[in-house]
Amino acid sequence: MAVAAWAASTAFSVGDIRRASTQQASGLFFRCTTAGTSGSSEPSWPTDIGSTVTDNTCVWTGIASAFEELSKLSPSAIIELFELRLDSTLHGSSDVLRFHAGANAAVTGNIVFAGNTYTRIPIEADGFQLTNTGTLPRPKLTISNLDGTMTTQLLLVNATTAGNDLGGAEIRRIRTLKKFLDGESTADPNTKFPDERWFIDRKASESRDSVTFELASKFDLAGQKLPKRQVVANVCQWVYRSSECSYTGTDYYDVNGNEVSTAAEDVCGKRVSSCKLRFGSTAELPFGSFPGAGLVK
Repeated sequence: MAVAAWAASTAFSVGDIRRASTQQASGLFFRCTTAGTSGSSEPSWPTDIGSTVTDNTCVWTGIASAFEELSKLSPSAIIELFELRLDSTLHGSSDVLRFHAGANAAVTGNIVFAGNTYTRIPIEADGFQLTNTGTLPRPKLTISNLDGTMTTQLLLVNATTAGNDLGGAEIRRIRTLKKFLDGESTADPNTKFPDERWFIDRKASESRDSVTFELASKFDLAGQKLPKRQVVANVCQWVYRSSECSYTGTDYYDVNGNEVSTAAEDVCGKRVSSCKLRFGSTAELPFGSFPGAGLVK
């Protein structure tokens, strides 16, 4: 359904539905659940169905933008689109390649959605299902290579980063309904499922016929840690007098906590006690580690 954009300083009634003034990756619209007048500036919209945001005296609740059409007995066909986004550091380019399989709704040519053209090319994508087994999905994306396009792309990125094979490139999976594509009488670039963002973890196979990539979520990439900082109990990880440390005082102490007279002799001992000397024993301390970690067994 076509929905009007949010407007500032406007009276809204319960049940009114609006969309954000800019395109959202969440694929959500927002229903007014408390009547009132909107604020002078647009709120920070929630990204989950059912989440709410207060907008001056209005309250908005996130709803699925495609729900109305999907709830019909004969909904419009779901169209699956893909974007391959390169990283200029890794791949020597920040190009965005857009394509679709053309498998749904008998689409035989290119597709235009939200002003972007998606080229029809044979694609097989699977493994996107989320489960409760405790492991994140690792989908596979197989792209036709009959014309050598993917091999050429791999050669280009490997010239920038040897053996990269498009590793780290972002894959966006965008799904909408056929009736909302550009050129349809009911075209609406804001009605879609939430965008899915994946990253190429490795090239699984390459042949004259096709290239298969294994995808991973941002939390499941090889060599990545969460949190990125190591959990250390008693050694501050901030650089002394940096923006994280934030100490700018003129009380000077050496590494053992003894008072000294010059800035040249001032060295932080990287301990909680070092922080207390500079900020005060009862003050909030910007200590750059996790003192409580050593208390957990």
